Amino acid sequence: MDVEPAVERTQQNLNALIAALPNVLIAIVVFAVFFFVAGMLKRGVQAAVIRARRSTSAALVIGRIAQWAVLLVGLLAALSVVLPSFQPAQIIELLGISSVAIGFAFRDILQNFLAGILLLLTEPFRIGDQIIVGDYEGTVDDIHTRATYIRTYDGRRVVIPNGVLFNESVIVNTAFENRRTDCDIGIGYGDDIDLARQLILDVLQSLPDVQKEPKPDVLLVRLDDFAMTLRARWWTAPSRLDTLIVQDRVLQAIKVRLNENGIDLPFPTTQVLFHDQTEATDGDRSRQREGWPAGKVNVPEPATLSRTFAATIGKYGKNRDTGQGDR
Repeated sequence: MDVEPAVERTQQNLNALIAALPNVLIAIVVFAVFFFVAGMLKRGVQAAVIRARRSTSAALVIGRIAQWAVLLVGLLAALSVVLPSFQPAQIIELLGISSVAIGFAFRDILQNFLAGILLLLTEPFRIGDQIIVGDYEGTVDDIHTRATYIRTYDGRRVVIPNGVLFNESVIVNTAFENRRTDCDIGIGYGDDIDLARQLILDVLQSLPDVQKEPKPDVLLVRLDDFAMTLRARWWTAPSRLDTLIVQDRVLQAIKVRLNENGIDLPFPTTQVLFHDQTEATDGDRSRQREGWPAGKVNVPEPATLSRTFAATIGKYGKNRDTGQGDR
């Protein structure tokens, strides 16, 4: 076996590598300089973003993007030193040709990435805010360039793509310092509306967790079938825990105060009226018992109705047991 060509080729490669060592060392130095500059630029950008009163997550992401951009330029510069025939325009041209295929292949990833950047820049919500997105509600734990992490109130984590957050409606419960809570309270038609309103206002104004400004109020909103509905409205801190705790205290205090002052808290009732006429008495109002006065003559007794039902039940029960009779 003739190994001389292989030896010569190996020798040529070694000579080329030795000849390229100075360029490799220079390329390493160039990349190291760019790496150092990228780190400094990252810290500077993060500090500038924080001074601009942006969130920490936005500062981290923007600083990383600036660092990656500088590192990419440094990599192209180092490749140009090692390979003098290499031109950065070649990579740019290659990326331009393949951008369509890359765009189709990574469409969702790129969409979520760009949406994450825009969310961090515009900041419709921040880490720690309580938001509602579709069927999910919870506290924002972290915001990444691809997805946002939410911790639900029952202790679960929901990962929502940033594209969904950017395109759909998001309710931010903690966007402002105050949050209003509404509660409907029914009182009887025989009760004094002004008295009930004042009693509820006294309760709202006496509780320390209910904010004094904006002031709480009580409005008559409906006249229902069995009650007049008053709507109590008050303001608290925006977090869900605060609103639930204050609502519990408010409702308990309102119930006690209204009961102490004789205000009725009615509930729906249903009256069932049985039709106990026969064909002979059908249409005779003096024999009807469906809600209007029947008069004093020939009013059917409830016992008759009971005996009729008992006889009917017994008849059908007998038929069911013996298998005889009409079906």
